[in-house]
Amino acid sequence: MVFRSSRPGWSRLLSVFLFATFLLPLSEVRASGQGVRATRDSGDLEFSARLTWRTNGKTSHAQLFVKGGRYRIEHRGGVKTDMGYATVTIVRLDKQQVWYILSQRRLVMAVPLTLDYVLPLAVTLDGEISRSRIGDAMVGEQQATLYEVVVDRHDHRETYYQWVDETRQLLLKLVSLDRDWSVEYGRVVLSKQPEYFFETPLGYRTFQATEKQADEG
Repeated sequence: MVFRSSRPGWSRLLSVFLFATFLLPLSEVRASGQGVRATRDSGDLEFSARLTWRTNGKTSHAQLFVKGGRYRIEHRGGVKTDMGYATVTIVRLDKQQVWYILSQRRLVMAVPLTLDYVLPLAVTLDGEISRSRIGDAMVGEQQATLYEVVVDRHDHRETYYQWVDETRQLLLKLVSLDRDWSVEYGRVVLSKQPEYFFETPLGYRTFQATEKQADEG
């Protein structure tokens, strides 16, 4: 079955984050013949946060839960698909799959994992060539240090503002100076996350689908 998302912002946005900002999520992530994988152990990274992202003038919100190479995104308003609205997306690097949870139909739509779905969480940017401390700042109620960071990848340079929780070494916010996009992790709480957050719900039927990006226009 071919699945076509009729709201491309979720996967397309993460693709922009990864390939335009040159971030390495969780620790480092690579695509190989065995699929998308982390090159360093990130199994001890567990937290919850409010996820906000903006691109091309549109802002979206979700609640995020991270447990190593697994994360759960509870979308505000849901993600519209051909099968109905998915209120939750579960990303599983270990299984190389992404699960859309369609609660009204008690269905789980599984699609292959690609880099589009991997969240940018690392403090150090891939291709980083300079970092200048601007000063202390706040991200919501969170104390942070504001940096100006320049990256160079494939002879392309770009500049960002980056807010970092120095004590916990967490990326809290990242804004492009050259394009209309940003990502923010608000109210970050480091805590153990339940295993069942990252499993398919009991009693739900799972089917495999191949995701195809919806045409714009």
